[in-house]
Amino acid sequence: MQEKFSCIGCGIEIQTEDKNKQGYLPLSVVDKSIEGHLICQRCFRLKHHNEVSDVELGAEDFYKLIKSLSKKDALIVKVVDIFDFSGSWIEDVTDIVGKNKDIVLVANKMDLLPKSVKENKVKQWLYKIMKQKGIKVKDIILISAIKNHGVEELAHALDYHRNKKDVYIVGATNVGKSTLINKLIELTSGDKNVITTSHFPGTTLDMIEIPLDKATSIYDTPGIILDYDISHYLDAKSLKLVLPKKEVKARVFQLNEKQSLFFGGLCRMDFVKGARQSFTIYASNQIEIHRTKLENAENLFNKHLGELLSPPFRENLSIFEKPEKQSFRISNKKVDIVISGLGWITVNSDMGCEIDIVAPKEIEVFTRDSII
Repeated sequence: MQEKFSCIGCGIEIQTEDKNKQGYLPLSVVDKSIEGHLICQRCFRLKHHNEVSDVELGAEDFYKLIKSLSKKDALIVKVVDIFDFSGSWIEDVTDIVGKNKDIVLVANKMDLLPKSVKENKVKQWLYKIMKQKGIKVKDIILISAIKNHGVEELAHALDYHRNKKDVYIVGATNVGKSTLINKLIELTSGDKNVITTSHFPGTTLDMIEIPLDKATSIYDTPGIILDYDISHYLDAKSLKLVLPKKEVKARVFQLNEKQSLFFGGLCRMDFVKGARQSFTIYASNQIEIHRTKLENAENLFNKHLGELLSPPFRENLSIFEKPEKQSFRISNKKVDIVISGLGWITVNSDMGCEIDIVAPKEIEVFTRDSII
């Protein structure tokens, strides 16, 4: 397509190459449309199906867009993926939206945690994390947008906390922000089919306005891509396996010293030193865990990466071929070793132990107090 056209709904430049990128419209539709009347696939879905779909921005574009919030008197709703908290947390969120903003933290995807996990414990854990980060939140709401759990409670909380202010929903990609907004629209409208594009004035920066009443609105902001999260480096085929879609089952492995566990070909845990003990894995049920002796780990990796050890698959190994080692000394307390975007390993070591995580250097790996 030689000429440049813009969407009349949101103002984004129309592109025909990648249906997963913003501004997409099939070339066949562009050719048949009247100039000045093009509407991108995202706005089409909004107009005809009342579906708000996520838009991904790089960090620089995201910060440029969200920076305007620091000057607004608004309630900020920060949405995180509770299964991938670290990989979905925007670290400098208070600097972006303003240090004195009212913030409601929404932890989505509660349906992915084992049913044995108590919601009160998760809330306490989140309040503790917020205190450590020096962030005061008005409320913490636990939800599963896809299951419609907690959405009505959230709607009441927003109505209470916003105090006639606009509401801005902020979050990283893949946290389920758009699913949540669609559920809120459905809840407040009472009918999936009454909302049209006229209710959603867009901007060239892809911020969508959803009126609450005559004076105030909810604004959906684009999702930021966090490049320390493993999902950022995976193709669609691998993502289907790595991003869990249902309750994650805890997998327990009894290991001796000098044994290793492979998470497909994404990363490896080496039990370097310590007495025989159990390690509990929380990751997508579709990722195969391979156990081997530490002395055989390198050979197994070099021989089977992308095949037996997959995902990633042979055609998309990218950063996974040359991982780096990070070492952790675990004292006698219960901790999680977190691999951002993949899951975590719970270690409850009475005698202490030494663990190495072998993963791409781009992926954030760290320990935290156990969430479960």
